[in-house]
Amino acid sequence: MYFPYFIAYMGIGITLAVVVFIWALKNGQFNDQQRARFLPLEAEADAGGAKSSSMGRLETYVLAFLACAGLAASAAVLIFALYFS
Repeated sequence: MYFPYFIAYMGIGITLAVVVFIWALKNGQFNDQQRARFLPLEAEADAGGAKSSSMGRLETYVLAFLACAGLAASAAVLIFALYFS
C-alpha cells in the first residue's frame, strides 16, 4: 500500500501551508486590504527601472530552489509509491 506515503506528503504540505499562513497573519500581510485595490492607480515617483539588490537575487535563488525541491519531492514520492506498490 502506498497510501501512507501520500497521506504523509499531504500532511507535510498542509502543515507548511498553515505555518506560512500564520506567519503572514503575525507579520501583518493582510492588514491593509483597502489600500491594495488602489496601488495600480498610484503614480510612480521613480520611473526608472528597479535596481536589483543582492538580497533580491538571493530571494529569487531561494524561491527557485524551493520550487525545484518541491517538484523533486513530488517526483520522489510518486516514483517510490509506484515502484514499491
